[in-house]
Amino acid sequence: MTCPYLAYRDESDDRCFDEPRAYCTAADRFVQPMRADICNDRYDLAHDRHCEIFLEHAGTDGDATDRRTENATDGSETGGDE
Repeated sequence: MTCPYLAYRDESDDRCFDEPRAYCTAADRFVQPMRADICNDRYDLAHDRHCEIFLEHAGTDGDATDRRTENATDGSETGGDE
């Protein structure tokens, strides 16, 4: 599954890129390749659990905070094997 806020763009204003670059429509900016790994749910990462940008924009702020708190207080490490 891919983050609904992820887009790939091959240009920005008056610049053209050789390869499309990851762009976060929620944050309205280009993101680093490692951030795009989270957006693309690679390496056991999940955008709906590990991305603070997605969590801020998904539902209400309270819902996003609850998810982050739940992950942090359940005794498991975020990003670890389940």
